[in-house]
Amino acid sequence: MQDKVKKTDSGIPIQKIYTQQDLPSHLDGELKPGAFPYTRGVQSDMYRGKLWTMRQYAGFSTAEESNNRYHFLLSQGVMGLSVAFDLPTQIGYDPDHSLAEGEVGKVGVSICSLEDMEVLFKDIPLDKISTSMTINSTSFILLALYVAVAKKRGIDIKQLAGTIQNDILKEYAARGTYIYPPKHSMRIITDIFEWCGLHLPKWNSISISGYHIREAGSTAVQEIAFTLSNGKAYVKAALEKGLDINVFGKRLSFFFNAHNNLFEEVAKFRAARKMWADIMKELGATDEKALMLRFHTQTGGATLTAQQPLNNISRVTIQTLAAVLGGTQSLHTNGFDEALGLPTQEAASIALRTQQIVAFESGVTDTADPLAGSYFIENLTQQIEQDALAIIKQIDDMGGSVPAIENGFMQNKIAESAYAYQKNIESKEKIIVGVNEFISENTSHIPILRIDEKIRQEQIEKIQKIKSKRNQEKVVLCLASIKQAAVDNHNLMPVVIEAVENYCTLGEISDTLRSVFGEYQA
Repeated sequence: MQDKVKKTDSGIPIQKIYTQQDLPSHLDGELKPGAFPYTRGVQSDMYRGKLWTMRQYAGFSTAEESNNRYHFLLSQGVMGLSVAFDLPTQIGYDPDHSLAEGEVGKVGVSICSLEDMEVLFKDIPLDKISTSMTINSTSFILLALYVAVAKKRGIDIKQLAGTIQNDILKEYAARGTYIYPPKHSMRIITDIFEWCGLHLPKWNSISISGYHIREAGSTAVQEIAFTLSNGKAYVKAALEKGLDINVFGKRLSFFFNAHNNLFEEVAKFRAARKMWADIMKELGATDEKALMLRFHTQTGGATLTAQQPLNNISRVTIQTLAAVLGGTQSLHTNGFDEALGLPTQEAASIALRTQQIVAFESGVTDTADPLAGSYFIENLTQQIEQDALAIIKQIDDMGGSVPAIENGFMQNKIAESAYAYQKNIESKEKIIVGVNEFISENTSHIPILRIDEKIRQEQIEKIQKIKSKRNQEKVVLCLASIKQAAVDNHNLMPVVIEAVENYCTLGEISDTLRSVFGEYQA
């Protein structure tokens, strides 16, 4: 009987056996980590020199509750914070807006003023830890709030280290938390690039994200193809603004997903590094740090199951290994209970311990790129690169990522892949343990973290109190300055920082720009 053809989750056929003849013909036996095109990693000694930054993505309820979780995580060995914001914060609404009802504090922390931000980072040394903020449409406002907190404490803002996601193109393609039309959103992003280049030398001004593209149903190949294509669009927009690619290029970072197909994921990360180095070189970068693809990884939220949730600990372990063997610079591991709700403190602790066990007990960090030279890995790395480049060429032929999103190309490809994957699960072509096979009647009693509905009213009362105390004349002037800067095409960051320092709210600033830019309708 003929063996069934095996394929990766991206549909790449897998041979029974790989030999030396399957190695890519161009493979340079002298290729080393830390050397162009960085397939084997961006540092020469990788984790022997420095481990990846261990982060735990957290944020829920109020600033006070989230601050408590951050202090707990730091006490457990987390090296950097990663902030989740609730949906109203992500799309520019204060908690008292009618569209915020039912969403305040639910999937992240509610932040709308400088006072909230001060509480969120209370007693956390902003000049000694790095902070990653998963925020896009309102990223410039959250960055302004972070800077304002540092200034108020007397911290030199040049010492601030961290990242704002700030990747709006994937919002149009996969996630949906956009506000303004693409043209105006791209303008805000290049304003951030320009301002950070002058004032925040340690800050990553964008995290170009494939994570949400993968969560929406893309394949691994599509994840890097669409993400790197979006990266090209940001670079070209910055070049059109007259910015130096060797300056802003050093502060670009990426954010990828890690799923369960271990070898495909490792090969994906290796291919992405090589592809980005070639893309940046073609666009004119010469500084080696501007050519390097540095990335954060999060384990795959979409792979977690509500059925037999403790199985997710094993899934997250495989995904952690994929990220580390693939050379990540930063990593968040999901809690086993996240298919049910926000992670409890116990689940977050187990997720962090998973990283620590891989780092200190597994031995995979002892040498750089330990899978290099594998007939299978090298062949798969090349195959993923070729398939992803073919998709990027299609996008380039359309005029780049913005037209490809506007005409629905990316969205349709993601939807097709998601549909095909679900069909494979339903037909049992793809086995998901505990879901379509090895099903158990026993149910685990997993505690679920629930957010109190009173949170919204508490946040509304805080806003009312802030508005009653602040200097209203200054607020009016600050919002007028933001509107004028938007109209005159001046950099928005200085006027937004001034506005948040005078306690203008996130909703007020977002609405001011809505009056100039309008809102995007899909």
